[in-house]
Amino acid sequence: MARTARVLNIPALGTLDRGAGNVSARLAELLREAVRSRELAPGDALPSTRLLAASLQIARGTVVEAYEQLIAEGFLTSQRGAATRVAEALSSARAVTRVRKAAAVRRQSSGTGLPEPAARFARLASEFSPLPPVPFAISVPLGLTAPADVWRRLGNRLRARGPGAPAGYDDPKGALPLRQAIAAYVRKSRSVHCEADQVIITSGTQQGLYLASQVLLGAEDQAWVEDPAYRGITAILENNGRGSAMIRVPVDAEGLDVEAGIRKAPHAKVAFVTPSHQYPLGMPLSMARRGALLNWARSNDARVVEDDYDSEFRYEGYPFPSLQSSDADRVIYLGTFSKILFPSLRLGYVIPPKDLADAFCGARVLMDRHPPSADQHVLAAFMAEGHLERHIRRVRNVYANHRTQLIAALERLLPREIAWVQPGDQGMHIVLWLAGNLDDREIVASAAKAGVAARAVSPMFSAGNGRPGLVLGFGGFSNDQMEDAARRLAAAIVEAAHSGMRTDAEKPAAAAAQKGRKRLQGGR
Repeated sequence: MARTARVLNIPALGTLDRGAGNVSARLAELLREAVRSRELAPGDALPSTRLLAASLQIARGTVVEAYEQLIAEGFLTSQRGAATRVAEALSSARAVTRVRKAAAVRRQSSGTGLPEPAARFARLASEFSPLPPVPFAISVPLGLTAPADVWRRLGNRLRARGPGAPAGYDDPKGALPLRQAIAAYVRKSRSVHCEADQVIITSGTQQGLYLASQVLLGAEDQAWVEDPAYRGITAILENNGRGSAMIRVPVDAEGLDVEAGIRKAPHAKVAFVTPSHQYPLGMPLSMARRGALLNWARSNDARVVEDDYDSEFRYEGYPFPSLQSSDADRVIYLGTFSKILFPSLRLGYVIPPKDLADAFCGARVLMDRHPPSADQHVLAAFMAEGHLERHIRRVRNVYANHRTQLIAALERLLPREIAWVQPGDQGMHIVLWLAGNLDDREIVASAAKAGVAARAVSPMFSAGNGRPGLVLGFGGFSNDQMEDAARRLAAAIVEAAHSGMRTDAEKPAAAAAQKGRKRLQGGR
């Protein structure tokens, strides 16, 4: 398709000094700079020589001379009867330049050229880069796990002339219909005690965690954080000046070890927990630990931030009620639609106790005034008409099947001496533990080269406590895709095990690696 002609205003030409002499050369230089700075893009049409000469109040011949010079240099192209344009060939050269500039930025961020906070944030940018949408990235809504066509139909209706149409500023807490729908949903599905006025819409759980850290922690206050934990909360505390106040509390088969937390920091003011499905390991917080955690919070005038991660997806037995249902005055409840619908929706919610609702709203205002409104109204209708509950029931069955198939494939392909699956019965990912001498970050890199996505577990632990493992999502992929990816991942693990085991003490593991190679080759 032919490119649509555009005649642009070029603000940089306003600096042309007509009395400085050699006006043609000066005009040519200004046009070069406009191209280099992307004020003019490849393919853009320039004003005619007559029009530009009139607007700059210079002779037309002066403009013609400048254009001819830039055509000779390859900056511009011209054809008889057509507008003079910026050369299309510059686009490929510019792409090379962008790559070089990006590499320079990466080098600078790892050195001393940036202020220390800027260098930390630059490192975080690469750490939180999304995985490609291939197995085993978490929460990729493809095929059977994507929202049905009803989402598109609701969007078309509500964004055009309905409540999702463009409007003025909205309530900082979020659209009332969505807050009402969320309050009804969590009361029914998670036994959360709340009213719509307590619900504050966020851009996902990450923003909810940030708001909680801002609202609940004073300059000298300590906070319990699980060990291992979601990197999003540890990164927040490390980068808002509260890293030394973060108390890492170990997790065992019953979840957060409350007694260990009391020994380490009895007077902490906040505990950040994932009680329904500990991230990343997957176990729920036992009922005894739940009671102990809430008793500690009451005794010390502390608060508990409940990230209700993956609570919708339990495959065996009935899920525990929310922690908030046991003490609505002590618990700040966080939820999200990123996992059950799709991450790019960027809609979550915080439900604080009534006495903290205004504080969370005020902190929300300072971040981005209020969330975008259109998708809130689409989601409100999606929930009110019962589509969300039907969607969850449907994808729960899909995920249960995928989980079973993935575990079976990994157990078939990998000897237990090298890798084994963490027990669990819910969620959208599994943890594959690795033998202690393996480096999970290196295996992640090797798997990526083979077209397989995974997250390393060891960086989620506190310093000195890490264990090698992989977080593997099974949400939106077919069984055939996961079988193929599991085989490639297993090959990377077996190769790492074989290459890293040379001493006599490592001979048993080396034998296991050899067994793994035979499994991958179809032998016994």
